This record gives sequence, C-alpha cells and structure tokens, in this order.
Amino acid sequence: MSTNSSSAPMPTRHGNAAARAIDLRKVYGSGDTQVTALDGVTVEFRPGEFTAIMGPSGSGKSTLMHCLAALDDATSGQVFVGEADLTSLGDKELTRIRRDRIGFVFQAFNLVPTLTAMENITLPMDIAGRKPNKEWLDTVINTVGLSDRLDHKPSQLSGGQQQRVACARALASRPDIVFADEPTGNLDSVSGAEVLGFLRRSVQEFGQTVVMVTHDPNAAGYADRVLFLGDGHIVDEMNEPTSERVLDRMKSFDGAAHAGQVT
Repeated sequence: MSTNSSSAPMPTRHGNAAARAIDLRKVYGSGDTQVTALDGVTVEFRPGEFTAIMGPSGSGKSTLMHCLAALDDATSGQVFVGEADLTSLGDKELTRIRRDRIGFVFQAFNLVPTLTAMENITLPMDIAGRKPNKEWLDTVINTVGLSDRLDHKPSQLSGGQQQRVACARALASRPDIVFADEPTGNLDSVSGAEVLGFLRRSVQEFGQTVVMVTHDPNAAGYADRVLFLGDGHIVDEMNEPTSERVLDRMKSFDGAAHAGQVT
C-alpha cells in the first residue's frame, strides 16, 4: 500500500506510536461465568498506517478496539494514545481524550437525525467550544464528496452518504487516531467501497492513523496490515494484505475450530 504523502502534515503528534497496548487483559464476569476476552495483548499502531483487526466471533477484536478507544476499561495492563496512559486517567481526562484526540466511525452511523450533515460533522467540536479549521474542514468534505449534501438531514441521505458524514465527523478535528468498528457492515458493496476508499485516502493523503475492526476480507484488503485475533490473543499479522490472502488466513481459523484447536 502507499505510504504517507510527503506534503501532508502528520496529525499524530505524540511519541512514536499513535496508540499501543501493553499486556492488556479484559475479563468479564467471575467464577463459572468468567470470560477472558483479552489475554495479555501487546500491540502498537504506527502513525499514518491503516490497520485492520480480524478474527472469528468471540476472538476479542471488538473488545480490543473498545479498550484502545477508551470506550471500555481494561482489567489490567496499559493502553496509551500517544504518550497518554488511559489506564491512569480519570473520567474527565478520558472524555477529553475521546473528544480531542480520537475519531470514531461506527457501523450504525450514530448521526443526530435533527441535524444537517454539516452540523453532524462539526458536532464534536461544537460541544467542545472549538471552531473547526475551515481549510481542513473543506478538504475533508471535498474528499468524502458531500459538498452538495451538507444541508440535508440523515433521513435525506443514503446509507453510504450517512457513513461518509460519519467519516468526515471523525476526521474533522484532526484526531491522533480514528477507530472504525465494522464501518461497512450496514452498507451495500458499492457504498462500502466508497467509505473504505475514503479511509484509505485519509491515510495516504493526510497521514491519518486508522484502526478498523472488520469481518470482511475485502475491507481488510484496503489496510496496510491485518492483525488476526484468536481466543484473546494476537495470533498472526499480515503486511500488505489482499482480500484473497486474508480470506485464506480466515479459512484456517475455521479449520482449526473444526479440529478442536485454538481459534
């Protein structure tokens, strides 16, 4: 995959990793109902790179993203965004990190139905009392191809357009890192390709860091690397993935499961 544009400023400003986890554990429940979702995961996400996280159901991929994005607490271990140790911060500091340094794209779009596309895009900054950088905002809007839809409310937009609004919202504040949780899960193949193409461009042209959870080998093919989780562990990593290579690797998970091995 292409690397960062030499003329594009890097949005990640803190340390050598956009985000990282050290010996991360997440346990739900206790006793007979205890489930270990993450079992000592150590991983780093480099600035200006597009990483896909994949694995079978129950592998821990969504839990890993939620802990990295400060949406869920770790049971033990450390999570950093830049040099900020999320596991040592209080609620106010975590809220500020989520607002100012992390962008989110969810499967369900999460747009406010009473607001226009533009108002949804700028909403996080409006809540924070910050004015968007107009030049950057125009760049993001032009890149997602929504210049003629900014006055429309979500109900007047297609699913693909709504998700592009969500992508623009995630990038508008120039976060250190964008987390995308199954961003094409509710989209048809054409709309999904548009959204994935935009995320790819945000990495190539703007130096953005993107981490995406997906079950779709075609989506993973847009990434620079793929991390494969199984049973709460990172079990493999693939650089310069293609959809065909990813699909072959995912089939091996199915084979291991049928053989009664670790999945």
